[in-house]
Parts: sequence; C-alpha cells; structure tokens
Amino acid sequence: MDGPRILWTIPILGGITITQTTLTSWIAMIVIMAAAWFLSRNLSVDKPSKKQIVLEKIIGMLYDMVESTMGKHNLHFAPYIGALFASSIVGTLLGMTNILRSATADLSTTAAWALATTALTWYGGIRNNGFGGWLKGFTEPVAVMTPMNIVSELANPISMSFRHFGNIAGGSVLTTLIYSALAALSSFLLQWIPVKMINTIPIFQLGIPAFLSIYFDLFSGFVQALVFSMLTMVYVGGAFPPKELEN
Repeated sequence: MDGPRILWTIPILGGITITQTTLTSWIAMIVIMAAAWFLSRNLSVDKPSKKQIVLEKIIGMLYDMVESTMGKHNLHFAPYIGALFASSIVGTLLGMTNILRSATADLSTTAAWALATTALTWYGGIRNNGFGGWLKGFTEPVAVMTPMNIVSELANPISMSFRHFGNIAGGSVLTTLIYSALAALSSFLLQWIPVKMINTIPIFQLGIPAFLSIYFDLFSGFVQALVFSMLTMVYVGGAFPPKELEN
C-alpha cells in the first residue's frame, strides 16, 4: 500500500505540502462542523424536534461514557473525547468513497492524536505531583524499575497510534489484494466463454468487495475509534484523579 500522495505544495516557509491525508482531514473537519451546525439549530426546551432528541441522546451517551470511565470530575474532557471519536469515524468513512484516502490510514494522524493524549496525561501528572514528583513516579515501586517505567510510558502513544493505523491500513491493503485476486479469477474463468462481451465482465468483483468494505471501513473503523477513545479516557482519567486522591 503506497503512502499518501502529495497533492499540492504551498510555496511558503520552504514549501508546505498538502497530502491526501491533509485533504481528507480538512474535509472531515468540515463535515463534523456542518453536522454540529445542522443538529444544533432551532433547539427548543418545550417542543424538542426528533433531530434534537437524537442529538441529546448522543451527547448524553458520550457524557455517561466519560463519567463512568473517567469520573464525574473529568466531564469537561467529554468534548475532547467526542472530537477524537468523530474525527476517527468520519476520517475513516471518507475512505469508502474510493476518491479520498482514509485519514486514519496514515500513521501521522493517529500519532498526532496519541501525542495529544500523552501530553494531557503528562500535564495531569505534573499538575498533581509537581515536576519533581512526576519524575519520581518513574522510580516507583523501586528505583530499578525506572527504565521499564520510562519504556512503558513511551510505549503508550506508540501502541495507541500503531493499533488504530495498523487496523485501518491493514484492512485497506487486504481489501485491495482480494479485489485484485477476484479480478484475476474472473479473467481466468470467463476466458473460456466465447461471447466477448461476457468474458470481459469482472463478475467476481461484483458485491464481494462492497461487503468487505462495509466490514473493514465501517465496522472495524467504528471499533477502532471506540477503542482509541476508551484508551484515551483510561490514560487521561488516571492522570486526573479526584481531588481527595491527589497527592
């Protein structure tokens, strides 16, 4: 599977490249903002519309999930978790158009999200324990564990980014390989049919790739977005404990 192609280069600051991933990410942001604008129009307390009821249900589920995972004191992180989940889902689904490349099939996308989460956890640790106390935490429970604690801390963003990227990119590669194999199978079996119009139709490519795309892009994309969001909540929630548990 090739990496994202460079579409344009903006001739400033030595040249800023716009890749397929950049374009998909921009479109994903526009789609999310347009959806937020549409769903939040004409809200009513007395006579909520069906659209408003659906919106309130989605937001309620988000806040319930954040509260149960991170604690009620961390509910202010719900917009961040929701933005991560929506960006992941929309960025992945845009790849189903066969025109755009999935944003999550680029390691730079998932790595940026993972680094943002890691920055939040480090900020939480430093805020609660002070910089010295945060560094001292790497020596616990015994000093000999320091190297392993450091490796474990650095492994979190790496595993988060590679897990999400690997599943989406791997699904795209597998779908492409199966699609090519079905084309070769169609060509081999239909070459024995004397009717020229029929033996040129890639009949085995009809339907099967669509079902594969539904699984790898839709179902797997949803699962990976949920897993990434859950891991983010676990890591960030651990860095921001309730006040009574802070040192």
